This record gives sequence, structure tokens and C-alpha cells, in this order.
Amino acid sequence: QVTLVESGGGSVQAGGSLRLACVVSGDTGRGYCMGWFRQAPGKERERVATINGDGSPSYTDSVKDRFAISKDNMKNTLTLRINGLKPEDTAMYYCAADMSRATCSDAQFTNWGHGTQVTVSS
Repeated sequence: QVTLVESGGGSVQAGGSLRLACVVSGDTGRGYCMGWFRQAPGKERERVATINGDGSPSYTDSVKDRFAISKDNMKNTLTLRINGLKPEDTAMYYCAADMSRATCSDAQFTNWGHGTQVTVSS
């Protein structure tokens, strides 16, 4: 059974930084699509960053200058570095994976973690 466990969230002031991590365990294989999503209260879940099996990233426009996604295949860990945090970044952040696809363009994201909360105060 594959599990995804996020960590690294917290309460920070605007302008601060966080490093979110997602550890993947189980029979995961290599070279698959993963991503970070977020959901704020009362809003729909939003895809913020994805990374293909070859390590190439993609970002939603609102975060691409401040967020950086990376994956350490040796440690089975997905990371999201967030700089210049804004109050509108406040949300539950989830990592997800589609282990049947190497590219994220048509990923189904069938595996999800339980999330880590990020709260940004002004």
C-alpha cells in the first residue's frame, strides 16, 4: 500500500518562507508524476505545482515566481519551497501522485496525503 505523508506547514508572517515535504512509502517505483495542491476554506482545490517523472516542473501562474517543487528519488520525498508567503497562500496543502504516468499533463492523481496546514498572517 502506498502512503503519502506531508509535513512542514505552520503559521508564518507574510514575507516568510516554508519548506513542505511529502514522504512517499510503499511499492512506488520511479519516474512518476507528483504534485502539490492546496485548498482554502470555502474554495475549490487548486493545483499549484507538479513535477514530471523526468524532474521537469510546472506551476500555476499565481505562484511560479515564489514556489519551487523538487523530488528526491533516493529519499522518495517531494518538496515544495515557498518564499514570499502571502495571506492568500493560507490553505491546506496536499501532495498527490499518479504512479501510472510519467508526465502530469493527463494525470489522475489517485494517491493523496492528508495535508499540512499553512497559515499566513499579515
